[in-house]
Amino acid sequence: MQSDPDMRPLDGLTVIALEHAIAAPLCTRQLAELGARVIKIERPEVGDFARHYDDRARGLSSHFVWVNRSKQSLTLDLKQAPARDILDKLIARADVFVQNLAPGATVKLGLDYATLRDKNPQLIVCDISGYGSTGPQAKRKAYDLLIQAEAGFLGITGGDEPAKSGISIADIAAGTQAHSAILAALLQRGKTQRGSHIEISMLESMADWMGYPLYFAHDGAAPPPRTGTDHASIYPYGQFRLGAEESAESILLGVQNEREWQVFCTKILRDLDLAKDPQFSSNSQRSTNRVRLRQLIESCFEGRDGAQLITELEREGIACAKMNTLDELWQHPQLRALKRFVSVDTEAGPIDALLPPGHNSEFTHALGPVPALGADNHAILTELGFDAQTITALEGSAAV
Repeated sequence: MQSDPDMRPLDGLTVIALEHAIAAPLCTRQLAELGARVIKIERPEVGDFARHYDDRARGLSSHFVWVNRSKQSLTLDLKQAPARDILDKLIARADVFVQNLAPGATVKLGLDYATLRDKNPQLIVCDISGYGSTGPQAKRKAYDLLIQAEAGFLGITGGDEPAKSGISIADIAAGTQAHSAILAALLQRGKTQRGSHIEISMLESMADWMGYPLYFAHDGAAPPPRTGTDHASIYPYGQFRLGAEESAESILLGVQNEREWQVFCTKILRDLDLAKDPQFSSNSQRSTNRVRLRQLIESCFEGRDGAQLITELEREGIACAKMNTLDELWQHPQLRALKRFVSVDTEAGPIDALLPPGHNSEFTHALGPVPALGADNHAILTELGFDAQTITALEGSAAV
């Protein structure tokens, strides 16, 4: 049977998202790409505060454009009874409800799982928080950098000083885990015909991603040292400069085993004595003597052409990479060859986007527009049975 690329795994499912920032929006964007209808609830006039983080994407927020394509935007002032009634109608017919409001907010609004389950027993509720719903830190405010610190991530990144991740890694961890948990809950519902409650915290998600350094420091052992681009326990593995000047090129390489080390010495560094030097005869020795080894490698690399050096390394089977700028990433020849770039619509016009990773031979991902604030108010309210006069009155009262 021939596959239908427009028939997607989550077709026919509706997700209501009371979301802001990154974690929950990233989760629901991924659900939308699998075919779910995602209705994003936003505050009238202001919307998701991530809409205002910056204006670098053709006047729009880079964060918002990244995690909010393929959704519908409905504005509701939940402090007003008519708006709350609209949300209740939507949740009553939804399959999934995702929220990452401030701690305790959904309980005050009557949007906690226990309350919603009574109204829609098949509903899957996913609560994304900073620290979880119980415990001594449950009510703490949680931002990405703060969770990076709490999860020990800052203790293993950087060089002489800690350095945060250049991306919202704690948000991404939580959003990715939430996406996976919702897919599992949907499979479970198919067996039991019952909904379920999912709790995902940024701290738990980030702690899980810290598995290697946690075990490295097990039983009170010293943690991995902060080593910049170097690996804490494998060497040579990291960034190496091709000259002493600030503008000098850099490449990254990784030598993983003794066979590669011998090839690296003889074929790339062209130094037979180094291959036999007992200071560097094993990975642990190379790691212990990394300062001296870096000097030797960079001395050999000085003045060499980066592109030619990468060609040589690849020819000899030594893992390596170029230190790309973001502009070079947009033009990355491998991403271009894999046809990963597409165009999506926004209120500012079409903008480039990356296809979701995970190509499936049986369907194509949904790639709808990044919605303007309240772009779908009329369509959704009409669908719920509101006539034009009532919609106008709701707009006049700023309920929507």
